[in-house]
Amino acid sequence: MSKIGILTFLHNENYGSTLQAWALQRVLRDAGRDAVHLDYRPDTREKTRNLLASGNSPALLLDGLQKRLVRRQQSSAGQKGAALNAFYARQMALSAPCPNLETLAREAEGFDALVCGSDQIWSPVWLNPAYFLTFAKPDQKRIAYACSLGVSAMPSTRKQRMIAELVRPFDAVSVREAAGQRILQTLLPDKAVDVLPDPVFLPGRASWLALAQMPKTAKPYVLCYFIGENPVYWQHARETADRLGAELRVIPVTAESFRYGEHPDSAVTPEQWVGWLAGAACVCTDSFHGAAFSAILGVPCAIERRYRDGDKASKNSRIDQLLREVGGDPLHPDDAQAERLERLRNRGLNWLSTVLNGAGL
Repeated sequence: MSKIGILTFLHNENYGSTLQAWALQRVLRDAGRDAVHLDYRPDTREKTRNLLASGNSPALLLDGLQKRLVRRQQSSAGQKGAALNAFYARQMALSAPCPNLETLAREAEGFDALVCGSDQIWSPVWLNPAYFLTFAKPDQKRIAYACSLGVSAMPSTRKQRMIAELVRPFDAVSVREAAGQRILQTLLPDKAVDVLPDPVFLPGRASWLALAQMPKTAKPYVLCYFIGENPVYWQHARETADRLGAELRVIPVTAESFRYGEHPDSAVTPEQWVGWLAGAACVCTDSFHGAAFSAILGVPCAIERRYRDGDKASKNSRIDQLLREVGGDPLHPDDAQAERLERLRNRGLNWLSTVLNGAGL
Protein backbone atom coordinates (compact mmCIF):
# COMPACT_ATOMS: atom_id res chain seq x y z
CA MET A 1 0.00 0.00 0.00
CA SER A 2 1.47 3.36 -1.03
CA LYS A 3 1.88 6.01 1.66
CA ILE A 4 0.74 9.52 0.79
CA GLY A 5 1.27 12.68 2.82
CA ILE A 6 -1.23 15.52 2.45
CA LEU A 7 -0.56 19.18 3.18
CA THR A 8 -3.36 21.74 3.42
CA PHE A 9 -4.83 24.26 5.85
CA LEU A 10 -5.81 22.58 9.10
CA HIS A 11 -5.63 25.26 11.76
CA ASN A 12 -7.29 28.41 10.43
CA GLU A 13 -10.53 27.65 12.33
CA ASN A 14 -12.66 27.32 9.23
CA TYR A 15 -15.25 24.58 8.69
CA GLY A 16 -14.77 24.51 4.92
CA SER A 17 -11.01 24.08 5.24
CA THR A 18 -11.45 21.30 7.78
CA LEU A 19 -14.01 19.41 5.71
CA GLN A 20 -12.12 19.66 2.41
CA ALA A 21 -9.14 18.17 4.26
CA TRP A 22 -11.33 15.32 5.54
CA ALA A 23 -12.72 14.75 2.04
CA LEU A 24 -9.36 14.46 0.29
CA GLN A 25 -8.03 12.02 2.87
CA ARG A 26 -11.28 10.04 2.75
CA VAL A 27 -11.22 9.46 -1.02
CA LEU A 28 -7.51 8.59 -1.02
CA ARG A 29 -8.05 6.04 1.75
CA ASP A 30 -11.14 4.66 0.04
CA ALA A 31 -8.94 4.16 -3.03
CA GLY A 32 -6.56 1.97 -1.01
CA ARG A 33 -3.84 4.49 -0.12
CA ASP A 34 -2.43 5.09 3.35
CA ALA A 35 -3.04 8.83 3.43
CA VAL A 36 -1.96 10.98 6.39
CA HIS A 37 -2.18 14.73 6.88
CA LEU A 38 1.05 16.52 7.74
CA ASP A 39 0.01 18.57 10.77
CA TYR A 40 1.65 21.87 9.86
CA ARG A 41 1.25 24.40 12.67
CA PRO A 42 3.80 27.15 11.91
CA ASP A 43 5.16 28.74 15.07
CA THR A 44 5.92 32.45 15.45
CA ARG A 45 9.50 32.07 14.23
CA GLU A 46 8.34 30.17 11.14
CA LYS A 47 5.68 32.78 10.38
CA THR A 48 8.18 35.61 10.75
CA ARG A 49 10.75 33.85 8.55
CA ASN A 50 8.12 33.26 5.88
CA LEU A 51 6.91 36.87 6.09
CA LEU A 52 10.41 38.16 5.36
CA ALA A 53 11.33 35.57 2.71
CA SER A 54 8.10 35.63 0.70
CA GLY A 55 7.58 39.37 0.47
CA ASN A 56 4.17 39.25 2.14
CA SER A 57 2.68 42.40 3.63
CA PRO A 58 3.24 42.90 7.40
CA ALA A 59 -0.41 44.00 7.46
CA LEU A 60 -1.36 40.32 7.09
CA LEU A 61 0.26 39.54 10.44
CA LEU A 62 -1.50 42.45 12.11
CA ASP A 63 -4.80 41.39 10.53
CA GLY A 64 -4.35 37.88 11.86
CA LEU A 65 -3.69 39.18 15.37
CA GLN A 66 -6.78 41.37 15.20
CA LYS A 67 -8.97 38.45 14.11
CA ARG A 68 -7.69 36.35 17.00
CA LEU A 69 -8.59 39.13 19.42
CA VAL A 70 -12.13 39.26 17.99
CA ARG A 71 -12.49 35.49 18.39
CA ARG A 72 -11.40 35.71 22.03
CA GLN A 73 -14.11 38.30 22.67
CA GLN A 74 -16.83 36.06 21.26
CA SER A 75 -18.80 33.66 23.44
CA SER A 76 -17.38 30.69 21.53
CA ALA A 77 -13.78 31.87 21.90
CA GLY A 78 -11.40 28.95 21.97
CA GLN A 79 -14.21 26.45 21.59
CA LYS A 80 -14.22 26.37 17.79
CA GLY A 81 -10.55 25.45 17.59
CA ALA A 82 -11.09 22.75 20.20
CA ALA A 83 -14.10 21.41 18.26
CA LEU A 84 -12.05 21.17 15.06
CA ASN A 85 -9.09 19.51 16.79
CA ALA A 86 -11.47 16.98 18.35
CA PHE A 87 -12.83 16.26 14.86
CA TYR A 88 -9.31 15.53 13.62
CA ALA A 89 -8.84 13.09 16.49
CA ARG A 90 -12.17 11.37 15.76
CA GLN A 91 -12.19 11.32 12.00
CA MET A 92 -8.72 11.80 10.53
CA ALA A 93 -5.13 10.59 10.60
CA LEU A 94 -2.56 13.32 11.31
CA SER A 95 1.20 13.28 11.76
CA ALA A 96 2.92 14.73 14.80
CA PRO A 97 2.71 18.56 14.90
CA CYS A 98 5.12 20.29 12.52
CA PRO A 99 6.04 23.85 13.59
CA ASN A 100 8.45 24.52 10.71
CA LEU A 101 9.91 23.28 7.42
CA GLU A 102 12.53 21.17 9.16
CA THR A 103 9.96 19.11 11.05
CA LEU A 104 7.80 18.85 7.94
CA ALA A 105 10.76 17.34 6.09
CA ARG A 106 11.35 14.79 8.85
CA GLU A 107 7.68 13.78 9.04
CA ALA A 108 7.47 13.49 5.24
CA GLU A 109 10.44 11.15 4.84
CA GLY A 110 8.44 7.92 4.91
CA PHE A 111 5.90 8.85 2.23
CA ASP A 112 5.97 7.66 -1.37
CA ALA A 113 4.25 10.84 -2.58
CA LEU A 114 3.08 14.19 -1.26
CA VAL A 115 -0.20 15.87 -2.22
CA CYS A 116 -1.02 19.49 -1.52
CA GLY A 117 -4.51 20.88 -1.80
CA SER A 118 -7.02 22.27 -1.80
CA ASP A 119 -8.21 25.69 -0.49
CA GLN A 120 -6.24 28.91 -1.00
CA ILE A 121 -2.91 27.36 -0.07
CA TRP A 122 -1.24 28.87 -3.17
CA SER A 123 -2.45 32.41 -2.56
CA PRO A 124 0.20 34.93 -3.67
CA VAL A 125 -1.12 37.31 -1.02
CA TRP A 126 0.01 35.15 1.93
CA LEU A 127 2.52 33.07 0.01
CA ASN A 128 4.08 30.23 2.01
CA PRO A 129 6.57 27.94 0.19
CA ALA A 130 5.74 25.04 2.52
CA TYR A 131 2.41 24.58 0.72
CA PHE A 132 4.37 24.02 -2.50
CA LEU A 133 6.05 20.99 -0.87
CA THR A 134 9.53 22.53 -0.92
CA PHE A 135 10.55 20.13 1.87
CA ALA A 136 10.00 17.02 -0.32
CA LYS A 137 12.88 14.65 -1.10
CA PRO A 138 14.01 14.51 -4.74
CA ASP A 139 12.53 11.03 -5.25
CA GLN A 140 9.10 11.87 -3.82
CA LYS A 141 6.28 12.54 -6.24
CA ARG A 142 4.67 15.98 -5.85
CA ILE A 143 0.99 16.28 -6.76
CA ALA A 144 -1.20 19.37 -6.52
CA TYR A 145 -4.92 18.71 -6.23
CA ALA A 146 -7.25 21.66 -6.91
CA CYS A 147 -5.01 24.24 -5.24
CA SER A 148 -6.48 27.73 -5.23
CA LEU A 149 -4.58 30.94 -5.86
CA GLY A 150 -7.74 32.80 -4.86
CA VAL A 151 -7.03 35.73 -7.20
CA SER A 152 -7.71 36.68 -10.80
CA ALA A 153 -4.39 38.50 -11.27
CA MET A 154 -0.96 38.30 -9.66
CA PRO A 155 -0.12 41.16 -7.28
CA SER A 156 3.53 41.59 -8.33
CA THR A 157 6.17 40.37 -10.76
CA ARG A 158 8.21 39.10 -7.81
CA LYS A 159 5.37 36.83 -6.72
CA GLN A 160 4.97 35.67 -10.32
CA ARG A 161 8.60 34.56 -10.46
CA MET A 162 8.40 32.89 -7.05
CA ILE A 163 5.26 30.92 -7.83
CA ALA A 164 6.60 29.82 -11.22
CA GLU A 165 9.71 28.38 -9.57
CA LEU A 166 7.68 26.75 -6.79
CA VAL A 167 5.25 25.03 -9.17
CA ARG A 168 7.84 23.90 -11.74
CA PRO A 169 9.02 20.74 -9.86
CA PHE A 170 5.51 19.25 -9.55
CA ASP A 171 4.76 15.97 -11.32
CA ALA A 172 1.03 16.78 -11.69
CA VAL A 173 -0.73 20.10 -11.21
CA SER A 174 -4.39 21.00 -10.89
CA VAL A 175 -6.10 24.12 -9.59
CA ARG A 176 -9.59 24.90 -8.40
CA GLU A 177 -10.39 27.90 -10.60
CA ALA A 178 -9.97 28.71 -14.28
CA ALA A 179 -8.43 32.04 -13.24
CA GLY A 180 -5.64 30.13 -11.48
CA GLN A 181 -5.15 27.94 -14.55
CA ARG A 182 -4.71 31.04 -16.76
CA ILE A 183 -2.14 32.50 -14.36
CA LEU A 184 -0.05 29.33 -14.14
CA GLN A 185 -0.17 28.57 -17.84
CA THR A 186 1.05 32.10 -18.54
CA LEU A 187 3.92 31.62 -16.09
CA LEU A 188 4.66 28.03 -17.15
CA PRO A 189 3.41 27.55 -20.73
CA ASP A 190 4.90 24.04 -20.98
CA LYS A 191 3.24 22.83 -17.77
CA ALA A 192 -0.09 20.99 -17.93
CA VAL A 193 -2.54 22.55 -15.48
CA ASP A 194 -6.02 21.09 -15.03
CA VAL A 195 -9.07 22.64 -13.36
CA LEU A 196 -10.67 20.28 -10.83
CA PRO A 197 -13.39 20.50 -8.20
CA ASP A 198 -12.75 21.22 -4.55
CA PRO A 199 -12.28 17.99 -2.55
CA VAL A 200 -15.66 18.42 -0.84
CA PHE A 201 -17.29 17.36 -4.12
CA LEU A 202 -15.46 14.02 -4.20
CA PRO A 203 -17.14 11.91 -1.47
CA GLY A 204 -20.70 12.51 -2.74
CA ARG A 205 -23.94 13.52 -1.01
CA ALA A 206 -24.52 10.17 0.73
CA SER A 207 -21.13 10.32 2.46
CA TRP A 208 -21.76 13.82 3.75
CA LEU A 209 -25.21 12.89 5.07
CA ALA A 210 -23.64 9.89 6.83
CA LEU A 211 -21.19 12.25 8.52
CA ALA A 212 -23.78 14.92 9.36
CA GLN A 213 -25.31 15.37 12.78
CA MET A 214 -28.75 16.84 12.12
CA PRO A 215 -30.13 19.61 14.37
CA LYS A 216 -32.90 18.77 16.80
CA THR A 217 -35.54 21.24 15.67
CA ALA A 218 -38.92 20.74 14.05
CA LYS A 219 -39.24 24.37 12.95
CA PRO A 220 -38.12 25.43 9.48
CA TYR A 221 -35.12 27.73 9.51
CA VAL A 222 -32.94 29.82 7.24
CA LEU A 223 -29.27 29.27 8.06
CA CYS A 224 -26.83 32.18 7.90
CA TYR A 225 -23.12 31.51 7.51
CA PHE A 226 -21.27 34.73 6.67
CA ILE A 227 -17.49 35.16 6.68
CA GLY A 228 -17.63 38.89 5.90
CA GLU A 229 -19.42 41.71 7.69
CA ASN A 230 -22.08 43.54 5.69
CA PRO A 231 -25.46 44.78 7.01
CA VAL A 232 -27.02 44.05 3.61
CA TYR A 233 -26.39 40.33 4.15
CA TRP A 234 -28.62 40.33 7.20
CA GLN A 235 -31.32 42.37 5.51
CA HIS A 236 -31.47 39.83 2.68
CA ALA A 237 -31.43 36.91 5.13
CA ARG A 238 -34.30 38.35 7.17
CA GLU A 239 -36.31 38.92 3.98
CA THR A 240 -35.69 35.30 2.96
CA ALA A 241 -36.75 33.99 6.37
CA ASP A 242 -39.92 36.10 6.33
CA ARG A 243 -40.76 34.92 2.82
CA LEU A 244 -40.40 31.28 3.86
CA GLY A 245 -42.05 31.71 7.26
CA ALA A 246 -38.90 30.38 8.89
CA GLU A 247 -36.69 31.20 11.85
CA LEU A 248 -33.29 32.79 11.36
CA ARG A 249 -30.44 30.59 12.62
CA VAL A 250 -26.82 31.67 12.60
CA ILE A 251 -23.48 29.87 12.73
CA PRO A 252 -21.46 32.88 13.89
CA VAL A 253 -18.05 33.76 12.49
CA THR A 254 -17.74 37.54 12.89
CA ALA A 255 -18.51 39.73 15.89
CA GLU A 256 -21.45 41.16 13.94
CA SER A 257 -23.05 37.75 13.41
CA PHE A 258 -23.71 37.28 17.13
CA ARG A 259 -26.30 40.05 16.97
CA TYR A 260 -28.65 38.32 14.56
CA GLY A 261 -30.98 35.33 14.91
CA GLU A 262 -30.48 32.29 17.12
CA HIS A 263 -27.00 30.85 17.42
CA PRO A 264 -25.38 28.03 19.43
CA ASP A 265 -23.91 28.80 22.85
CA SER A 266 -20.68 27.11 21.80
CA ALA A 267 -18.93 26.26 18.56
CA VAL A 268 -20.61 23.57 16.50
CA THR A 269 -18.63 20.53 15.40
CA PRO A 270 -17.92 19.93 11.69
CA GLU A 271 -20.52 17.12 11.76
CA GLN A 272 -23.09 19.55 13.17
CA TRP A 273 -22.10 22.21 10.64
CA VAL A 274 -22.93 19.83 7.77
CA GLY A 275 -26.16 18.87 9.55
CA TRP A 276 -27.26 22.48 9.99
CA LEU A 277 -26.77 23.11 6.28
CA ALA A 278 -28.48 19.86 5.27
CA GLY A 279 -31.58 20.62 7.34
CA ALA A 280 -32.06 24.24 6.27
CA ALA A 281 -34.95 25.56 4.22
CA CYS A 282 -32.39 27.90 2.67
CA VAL A 283 -28.74 28.78 3.30
CA CYS A 284 -27.62 32.41 3.11
CA THR A 285 -23.85 32.69 2.75
CA ASP A 286 -20.88 34.54 1.29
CA SER A 287 -18.68 31.48 1.84
CA PHE A 288 -17.35 29.33 -1.00
CA HIS A 289 -17.76 26.18 1.04
CA GLY A 290 -21.14 27.29 2.37
CA ALA A 291 -22.33 27.54 -1.23
CA ALA A 292 -20.56 24.33 -2.27
CA PHE A 293 -22.12 22.23 0.48
CA SER A 294 -25.55 23.71 -0.22
CA ALA A 295 -25.22 22.49 -3.81
CA ILE A 296 -23.96 19.05 -2.76
CA LEU A 297 -26.79 18.64 -0.24
CA GLY A 298 -29.45 19.97 -2.64
CA VAL A 299 -30.39 22.89 -0.36
CA PRO A 300 -31.52 26.25 -1.80
CA CYS A 301 -28.78 28.83 -1.37
CA ALA A 302 -28.73 32.64 -1.52
CA ILE A 303 -25.14 33.63 -2.30
CA GLU A 304 -23.77 37.05 -1.36
CA ARG A 305 -20.70 38.38 -3.17
CA ARG A 306 -18.17 39.36 -0.53
CA TYR A 307 -15.97 41.42 -2.86
CA ARG A 308 -16.61 44.16 -5.38
CA ASP A 309 -16.12 43.04 -8.96
CA GLY A 310 -12.96 44.65 -10.30
CA ASP A 311 -11.36 44.88 -6.85
CA LYS A 312 -7.73 43.70 -7.09
CA ALA A 313 -8.18 41.85 -3.80
CA SER A 314 -11.36 40.16 -4.98
CA LYS A 315 -11.71 36.42 -4.48
CA ASN A 316 -15.00 36.22 -6.34
CA SER A 317 -13.37 33.95 -8.93
CA ARG A 318 -13.98 31.07 -6.49
CA ILE A 319 -17.73 31.69 -6.45
CA ASP A 320 -17.84 32.37 -10.19
CA GLN A 321 -16.11 29.04 -10.89
CA LEU A 322 -18.50 27.25 -8.55
CA LEU A 323 -21.57 28.72 -10.23
CA ARG A 324 -20.27 27.76 -13.67
CA GLU A 325 -19.59 24.19 -12.58
CA VAL A 326 -22.83 23.63 -10.68
CA GLY A 327 -25.00 25.52 -13.16
CA GLY A 328 -28.70 26.22 -12.80
CA ASP A 329 -30.21 28.41 -10.09
CA PRO A 330 -28.72 27.97 -6.58
CA LEU A 331 -32.08 28.97 -5.09
CA HIS A 332 -33.89 26.21 -7.00
CA PRO A 333 -31.68 23.08 -7.16
CA ASP A 334 -33.03 20.34 -9.45
CA ASP A 335 -32.13 16.90 -10.80
CA ALA A 336 -30.04 18.42 -13.58
CA GLN A 337 -27.83 20.07 -10.95
CA ALA A 338 -27.36 16.73 -9.20
CA GLU A 339 -26.29 15.16 -12.50
CA ARG A 340 -23.76 17.92 -13.14
CA LEU A 341 -22.36 17.47 -9.63
CA GLU A 342 -21.92 13.74 -10.24
CA ARG A 343 -19.99 14.45 -13.46
CA LEU A 344 -17.86 16.96 -11.56
CA ARG A 345 -17.19 14.41 -8.82
CA ASN A 346 -16.16 11.75 -11.33
CA ARG A 347 -13.81 14.17 -13.08
CA GLY A 348 -11.93 14.78 -9.86
CA LEU A 349 -11.82 11.12 -8.86
CA ASN A 350 -10.67 10.03 -12.32
CA TRP A 351 -7.86 12.61 -12.35
CA LEU A 352 -6.58 11.41 -8.98
CA SER A 353 -6.80 7.79 -10.06
CA THR A 354 -4.97 8.43 -13.35
CA VAL A 355 -2.17 10.44 -11.69
CA LEU A 356 -1.63 8.02 -8.80
CA ASN A 357 -1.80 4.87 -10.93
CA GLY A 358 0.44 6.43 -13.54
CA ALA A 359 3.02 7.14 -10.85
CA GLY A 360 2.81 3.56 -9.58
CA LEU A 361 1.21 4.64 -6.31
